[in-house]
Amino acid sequence: MSKLFGYILSPIFYILFGLSLCVFHPIQWLCYKLFGYKAHKVSVDILNFFLTYCQLFLFNSISFQNEYDLPTDRPIIFAANHQSMYDIPSLIWFLRRYSAKFISKIELTKGIPSISINLRLGGGANINRKDNKQAISEIIKLGRRMKEHNWSTVIFPEGTRAKDGKLKTFQFGGIATLLKVVPNALIVPVAIENSWKIVRFGMFPLATGNALKWTVLKPIEPGVKPANEITLEIENEIRKVLDQPMAQPATL
Repeated sequence: MSKLFGYILSPIFYILFGLSLCVFHPIQWLCYKLFGYKAHKVSVDILNFFLTYCQLFLFNSISFQNEYDLPTDRPIIFAANHQSMYDIPSLIWFLRRYSAKFISKIELTKGIPSISINLRLGGGANINRKDNKQAISEIIKLGRRMKEHNWSTVIFPEGTRAKDGKLKTFQFGGIATLLKVVPNALIVPVAIENSWKIVRFGMFPLATGNALKWTVLKPIEPGVKPANEITLEIENEIRKVLDQPMAQPATL
């Protein structure tokens, strides 16, 4: 039934999603050129409100839970599992007060309405996955901006999407690099549920009737723990929410 409704509703969703991207592309440019970064950020936040709630046209519900009073006066590293491209608009919208930035593939900085211009102007890190030196350099620059502006960053330690919803092993390199630059950053796990189901039939039809959920988990103070232990703790906290087997420490 989800697939049948998907054939009917997916065109509506894509039209609205694409229209939002096209409309906000010049709005972003004008906000940035005329009024600067803060106005540009507001335009991006509003865009991602519309991108997030386009899911309602697929009868997908949206739920964001955060029981913690997270600070806005220190950087935060949000570490989330990654299930589909639809994770990102909701993270931008729901975490907007924390000025959350992303580490993105440099290829995305061209050719995509609204998304590419935001990646170029928004202050995140655009990395070349084939050039490790460039990638590390960009992440370090992002860490410096976090430190200077009290920005936050969303990182996907899996490194790629879990298209079947089953968590992949979390890698600690990105978190380790950021913590070297911003050692006082609070680390906050975020569990994402069911967004993989949207694309379980592929790009068309999109699946309908899914309960999409983003849950902020207990923050972790970095303290003296090494990055690999912190990353394992993040992974297992998310695994608990998703009811998946716990990960074990790597053995030498």
